[in-house]
Amino acid sequence: MRIRDEQKEATLREKAVQMIVRKGFDGLSMQKLAKAANISPATIYIYYKDRDDLILKVWQSEVTRMMQASLRGFDPDMPFAEGLKLQWMNRARFYIENPQTAHFMEQMKYSPYYEQCRGQVDPTFLKAMRDFVHSAIKRKELVKLPLEVYWSIAFAPLYNLVKLHMSGKGMMGQEKFQLDEKIMDQTLKLVLKALKP
Repeated sequence: MRIRDEQKEATLREKAVQMIVRKGFDGLSMQKLAKAANISPATIYIYYKDRDDLILKVWQSEVTRMMQASLRGFDPDMPFAEGLKLQWMNRARFYIENPQTAHFMEQMKYSPYYEQCRGQVDPTFLKAMRDFVHSAIKRKELVKLPLEVYWSIAFAPLYNLVKLHMSGKGMMGQEKFQLDEKIMDQTLKLVLKALKP
């Protein structure tokens, strides 16, 4: 039995994400991945059962990294405005610093794999987010809403700004757009106003 090499596994994940972002899921094969990672195809099977297992585990790894980054410095008992701002800063930083991961996660969301992935989210992250929202509702800092409505108001504006920033172009595709703290604060102020009871 061969020993797992963490560096090789990290390289495999990185190369798999790059290949999926560039060529889609159909562009990923174990043979091509082995060549890109400069290893033998047999080595991949030390880490993954098959191509689907690889894709699902890579997604799990990338989502875990994003969630850990989101929780950096975060406390579910923070005042709502402070906690949401920290979430925005942490998430924006993560996606801007990891554009390949951002694209990969977006592709996963609209793929047949997504249904298999949804139930595999870190319960620590989910609990922190749930406690944060419930505490804010109890303190009357946040209106009670269905989860989908809350998420659409609280986070969708941030993700749209991040996407525009990563494209480098504004809405019309010609003017340059760069997400900075001033734009983020301006948008967050409107979001917080919309979420107040």
